[in-house]
Amino acid sequence: MESQCSGGWAEEKALRQLEAQGWQLLDRNWRCRWGELDLVLERQQQLLVVEVKGRRIGHWDRHGLDAFHSAKRRRMARAISCWRAAHPASAEQLLRVKLALVPLISSRGTIRWMDVERLC
Repeated sequence: MESQCSGGWAEEKALRQLEAQGWQLLDRNWRCRWGELDLVLERQQQLLVVEVKGRRIGHWDRHGLDAFHSAKRRRMARAISCWRAAHPASAEQLLRVKLALVPLISSRGTIRWMDVERLC
């Protein structure tokens, strides 16, 4: 239960920052058989998919980076394909994928944004 609350808080923090940059939320915690997409947003004909990892400072998995392993990236790629199939208008949009590493202690640290070059 605590991790769900922490995860929701981390997603909300990342979402607020993206909305301040002009991104509009399309879906949050979208699920299909392949997995879940934390945040799906759009801005100026661009589609942004964000995987959010909220961690305490000094967490054993490098603040969530280790949890974004190759199997997770493959599942995410399949989930993105599934989302795009369910939203045909997105086919023409440029796709960007980011990993947001969010420290759970709000007064310490900022969100680390990482571009995901390859999903497989």
